[in-house]
Order: sequence, then structure tokens, then C-alpha cells
Amino acid sequence: MVVSNGTIVIQAIPIGGGMLPQNFTDAKIKSITGVERIVPILFLTPIGIPAGIQLVPVNFSLGIPVEDWPFIIGPTPLRGNTGHFPSNESSNEVVAGASLADEHGWAVGTRITVNGYQLELAGILDTKLALLNRCVMMPLSLAQEIYNQPGSINVIAVKPSQGYSQQNVADMIKGNVSYVNALTESERNDIIQPILSQMETWNLGLETAIFFLSLILVMTVTTMSVSERRRDFATLDAIGAPLNYVFRLVITETSLIGILSGALGLIFGSLGALILASLYTNIPLAQFFPSIFDLVPPFYMGEMLVAVVLVCCLGGIVPAINAARTRIAEVLRAEY
Repeated sequence: MVVSNGTIVIQAIPIGGGMLPQNFTDAKIKSITGVERIVPILFLTPIGIPAGIQLVPVNFSLGIPVEDWPFIIGPTPLRGNTGHFPSNESSNEVVAGASLADEHGWAVGTRITVNGYQLELAGILDTKLALLNRCVMMPLSLAQEIYNQPGSINVIAVKPSQGYSQQNVADMIKGNVSYVNALTESERNDIIQPILSQMETWNLGLETAIFFLSLILVMTVTTMSVSERRRDFATLDAIGAPLNYVFRLVITETSLIGILSGALGLIFGSLGALILASLYTNIPLAQFFPSIFDLVPPFYMGEMLVAVVLVCCLGGIVPAINAARTRIAEVLRAEY
């Protein structure tokens, strides 16, 4: 992916940076050995973005030369196999992502307004990719006209020739075209890796603090519960219950509490994650349910459930030991 210098790219979303002169840049990149094919793209995010701070861009405009659409979106079908893709660059036909179409009630043939231009919706993309789900795709020349960017693009997708690695081609592009930056797949992720590493460190510290606070809370509550039932424990001991019976009773109780509370926490936590994702992306909540295990992986669910049960078990050990050491005579004398 080739962008202008100073542009940050998170996966396929360019943030900041400037425009590239299309014809001049295309010609320079095509002349580089190891470049098999290039696709110029105009990628913008101005469609109906609501007021206020957005953690991620909500909607996208994507201008791509008509003949290069299969190269970018692959075999992505149209919903219901109805409609069609634009046939030429001069067309005013566009296609939209399913999420965006559902939100606005668009159907094939609907006349939509984009940046003041009346366009016809020729088809609705049937895909689960978030980028395509929230975009309006159109011919490149149409996008340049609508957004007043004649002869300009801000992304160029490059396919290396067989036998050439992404990194080698990227290095040659950066060496021959001074005003662009060529990013391989790994480099696009590396740009935000320091931020993610810091977030992981803070997250680990927060999880550790919550773990110990939860341990203290469980220990305190269990101690109070054991103290209120010391007469019952003393009676059990007096009628011949084994010494470890009370200990096992308290641990089993805290384990069951951990399992039940952990299961409820996973249910409400997963639902909360879906709601937050829907609010921040403007994608209908119903579309997140089929991919709930992508948003909250099963391994993470299991990890959280084990952590909750472990906290409850550890928090119940000290109160369970104190309950098992109950002095029968003192407790019965005080209670009866």
C-alpha cells in the first residue's frame, strides 16, 4: 500500500497525510522493477459522520477504477444476486455496504445523495468485512468529481511480480519515489504496535489490581458469612463431622458462587461489548450477534471464568481454615 509521507495507515484506513498526483505517481511506480500491477484509490470518510468524537471512522467513500474492482474486493457478491456493478467510469452508479444500506433503508435502484450529488444505488455488497459494510464504492473518476479531487488519489495498491517479496518492492518504491511511503502488511500493523503495547501494559496492571481487590472483597464477605454461621459449624463439629468437612463446605460454596457469578458476568459483559461496538461503529446491533465469538473469543471467555472461580476459591481459603478451627465449647457457650 503506497500513501503520501506522513500518512498513518491502520490496516487499510489512511489517516492524515495528503493527496498524490495520480498520473505522475502511477507512471513512476509502474516503471519500478518488481511491480506487476497497481490500483489507484481515493479513500475518504466524509459521508454523514455525526457530530461528536468518534473512536473509529463511521462511513467511507471508496473510489476505484471500474476495471480494478475485482482486484480490490475479490469475489464479493451482491445481496440477493440482484443489481449490478457499475460498468464504466462515467456512470453515476454506486454500490454500498449492507450495514450502511440497512441503516438508511436503501434498496437497489434507490437514489442517494453523496456530498450534494444524486447517485443511483446499483447494488448492495453482501460481505461481513467492516470496511466494505460501511462504504459507498464508486468509479474513481466519479469520486474525484464528487469530492473535488481531480487527478488526485491518496492510496495506491501494489501487487509485486512473482519472485519479488513485498518488502523488496516496498523498499524500491520508497527509494525511487521520494514523496511516498510504501507499507507492507506487517508494517501497517507495526505503526500502531507501540500504542497497543502500552495499552496491553496498562491493561495487565489494571487486571492485576482488580484481581487482588476482588480477592480481598471475596475474603471479607466470606469471613462475614462464616462468622454468622459459626454456631452451625460448631454444632456440626460437636455431632462428629470430620475436621475437614467445614473447610470443604466453605470452599465448595465459594466455588459455586464463582461459577454462577462468572457465567452471569460473561453474559452481561458480552452483551455490553456488542452494544458498545454498535454505538461506536453505527453498525446495527443485530449484525454483531453472528460474530460474537470474534468480538469476545471463547478462549478469553474461558480465561475470565477460570479467573473468577480462582478468585472465589482463594478468597475462601482463609475463612474456611478459621471455620474449621472453631472451638466448640467457646462458640456453644457464647451462642446458647
